[in-house]
Amino acid sequence: MGNRAIDAAAAGALPQKKASNMKKHPRPWETIIQSILFFCGAVSILTTVGITIVLAQQSLRFFTEDACTNRIGTGNEITCTQVSIVEFFTSTTWEPTILEFGILPLLNATIGVALIGTLVAFPLGLGAAIYLSEYASPRVRSILKPILEILAGIPTVVYGYFALTFVTPRLRDLLGVENVQIFNMASAGIVIGILIIPYMASLSEDALRAVPDSLRQASLGLGATKLETTLRVILPAAVSGIIAAFIVSVSRAVGETMVALLAAGAGPNFTFNPFNSAETMAGHIARISSGDISYETVQYTSVFSVGLMLFLITLVLNILSRRFVERFREVYE
Repeated sequence: MGNRAIDAAAAGALPQKKASNMKKHPRPWETIIQSILFFCGAVSILTTVGITIVLAQQSLRFFTEDACTNRIGTGNEITCTQVSIVEFFTSTTWEPTILEFGILPLLNATIGVALIGTLVAFPLGLGAAIYLSEYASPRVRSILKPILEILAGIPTVVYGYFALTFVTPRLRDLLGVENVQIFNMASAGIVIGILIIPYMASLSEDALRAVPDSLRQASLGLGATKLETTLRVILPAAVSGIIAAFIVSVSRAVGETMVALLAAGAGPNFTFNPFNSAETMAGHIARISSGDISYETVQYTSVFSVGLMLFLITLVLNILSRRFVERFREVYE
């Protein structure tokens, strides 16, 4: 009884703790920052939606309203015709001045230039990524990686003139002047490939470095060489990221404008010869938009139809990229 009394007296002498307040305290700065971040995200999403709506509206007008053009001859004649979707996707002639709207020449040149660029960028970019991730020392990597990424900061108009004044003359000297036109898809594709090497290399290197180091150590511990470990362990483990890097690079090549405009040619031409002149969709939009084009004419609305096609191609490529990442992604714990 004596001890209990002493404990009770001691407890009464000590100050009682206040109940903890679990109520959320207002933090104005956090709210402001959250609102700013939400605003930034909303602006980016609304901008994309707005661009899509404008492209769709103008393209719908291109296919549903009568296409009219003024022909100056002995007198001013206004000729109108309906633009056919079937003709748009099957015709090999694109001449808005004579009301010929076949997207195939522009689409063929776009795919050809992007394919050449990808064939240049994929092996070089992947090789650079493997070296930086698996072979280069930290000091060498800290020097080479910024130098590689400088390529992404060079203005594309510089790449265009480089293709026109350096790559094209080398191709003509090598293959013959009669075989290589001054403006050609091969020259534009090669330089676009050089342009997208940093994208391929950086994204692939990130995928390779994300592979856990325990896999490397286990492979080397079993007696595998550095090359065997890279080819049979690291690359399969990073395949989702590498495929995503490849598709993003292709998307970048498809949308390239200045190099194609300056080096590939300035006239739609349905050809499979990479050494001939041809105009890509992005180059066509830039050329037509920079010229004297009348508002509300068929030439004006045709630009939006080409832009919508280009937008859909890049959208499909980005969706494929996400699908490949989800399908082949490796999860390590």
